[in-house]
Amino acid sequence: MIDDAVVRRVADDLDIRTIVARLAQYADVGDLDDYVSLFTDDAHWAMPNAPRTGRAEIRAGAEARRSTGDVGPGSNSRHMITTVAVAADGSDTAFADSYFLFFVDTAEAPTLKLCGAYHDTFRRTTEGWKLERREITFG
Repeated sequence: MIDDAVVRRVADDLDIRTIVARLAQYADVGDLDDYVSLFTDDAHWAMPNAPRTGRAEIRAGAEARRSTGDVGPGSNSRHMITTVAVAADGSDTAFADSYFLFFVDTAEAPTLKLCGAYHDTFRRTTEGWKLERREITFG
């Protein structure tokens, strides 16, 4: 017989991994409403030289990045997420650490432009897990 607490932790782990993946996918080709819906209302986006707080600021940052044509639909860029480790203990807070690779010119000659790490904090809400804080480091 499987313990309900184990089932919950496994389900939480899978939900959080899906959010990490969806954030990358939506950053590349998705709708920004879907993208920001994955964050808590008061989320913190801690990227060097471009911190954001709250969904509105996070969306504005995504819009600004897309306006350059370097990311988003039609840009031929991709965020690749690797080496994901989730720490979910059944409580309403969980953590994930992952690496990312950012490729450009994916339609012609994929080129690694940037790599780094995400340290994410998630909070369980009435709507499910949401990203509460993303700390980004490059290199």
